[in-house]
Amino acid sequence: MPERNIDFGMHGARGIKGHEAVARQLDRLAGFVATPVSERRGLLARLRYLTRTVHARQAARGAGLTVTDRTLRAWLDGKRSPSKKNLERIDTAYRTVRRRNVSRYLLARLNRGGRGTRVELHPLNQSHVPRPRQRELGLRTLNVRHWDRVVEAWSDDDDEALDEAWVSDVVVDLGSDWGQYEYVSNIGFAA
Repeated sequence: MPERNIDFGMHGARGIKGHEAVARQLDRLAGFVATPVSERRGLLARLRYLTRTVHARQAARGAGLTVTDRTLRAWLDGKRSPSKKNLERIDTAYRTVRRRNVSRYLLARLNRGGRGTRVELHPLNQSHVPRPRQRELGLRTLNVRHWDRVVEAWSDDDDEALDEAWVSDVVVDLGSDWGQYEYVSNIGFAA
């Protein structure tokens, strides 16, 4: 197995780590609220999501939103506005709870009963690399059948575990040239 890239971008290549591209795509599939939390509409959407059931409130508290029910009602009614620090806590709690709620559904859709999901790996951008140092890289596709560790690490927002799961469970299936796709410009898949 080739070693991981240590000096990525030394000659001008541009890209992101594969697991970061996977996390972005899973975030898109999760369907987060698009309106920023700093706007009233975005704040209300997140607060309603976090307070609509007892289970949602418990999950929000577990995710770090530890204000009283009275304060939550005042924010929902518009009588008070959360501080900047509380806005960050609300957004973080919302993303954490949403990831946990959606992860089981996404896992079932991605595994598709053992058939898996086709993944496209778009190579890194070499437009700024001098011609003699450029490598011949093309679009690669593979069918990923086991998403369990990847989705679990994404749901837990554990970057290291996601990187390890992505490399050891998925990218090594490319064979001996998997190191060429450690950094990519994009990764695409649907669920």
